[in-house]
Amino acid sequence: MLELLRTRYPALLALFAQILAVLAIALALWGLAGLGSWRPTLWQAAMAQGVLAATLGQWLGLKRWWLLLNLLFMPALLAVQARQWPAWWFLAAFLVLLLVNWNSFREQVPLYLSGARTRQQLSRRLAQLPNNFTFVDLGCGLGGTLVQLARDYPAARLVGVETAPLVFVLAWLRCLLYGNCQVRYRSLWREDLAAYDAVYCFLSPAPMAELWAKVRREMRPGSLLISNSFEVPGVAAQEVIELNDWRGSRLLLWRL
Repeated sequence: MLELLRTRYPALLALFAQILAVLAIALALWGLAGLGSWRPTLWQAAMAQGVLAATLGQWLGLKRWWLLLNLLFMPALLAVQARQWPAWWFLAAFLVLLLVNWNSFREQVPLYLSGARTRQQLSRRLAQLPNNFTFVDLGCGLGGTLVQLARDYPAARLVGVETAPLVFVLAWLRCLLYGNCQVRYRSLWREDLAAYDAVYCFLSPAPMAELWAKVRREMRPGSLLISNSFEVPGVAAQEVIELNDWRGSRLLLWRL
């Protein structure tokens, strides 16, 4: 059960850690009230709750970025409340976060952006393909990879698919300037991979096994799967390109 929550519903585990931390801090404050005159400030209590929530999240096996959210959630909420911002701001902020991180909740794929070094190395590797190669970016984010390749390979046919609404709109607008590039509002699971010479993705560990099964069903012999950093469980990459960036990223390649 815990493994299912960790891989499929990490937001529920993060919420569980938050609730446990709130209850634990509330119990500790109640205990301190009967022991002496010292009382922690609201900020001290919020920081203690954040540290405890992050610690619980680590114990539950959450990814690092969830730990950061758990650490900062309560202090950030307190900071916003202290500024007495209008109620509509909370709704607006929530909607923006939802539109940007839609895939985090539906498919366990947070918004990862390929860095400049990654885009350059990917472009160099694709130079080994014919000039008119077909390429799809599964979860294209803001479209930076597509724009780079559209400039480098004007004869190629480039497609990006994205389902986070706000991110899709921004990527679609960026790619309007390039005739060989288009962005579709479509789940990566609905995109037919048989049409492409190269498939690129920067997802998360959660969907890689299922993606590999889709790749094996649909991609043509000789076509190329390229994953930024995330491995296919139990299937060693045939080629690895180290990117030497601050994230320790690498391009993992499989030829079907």
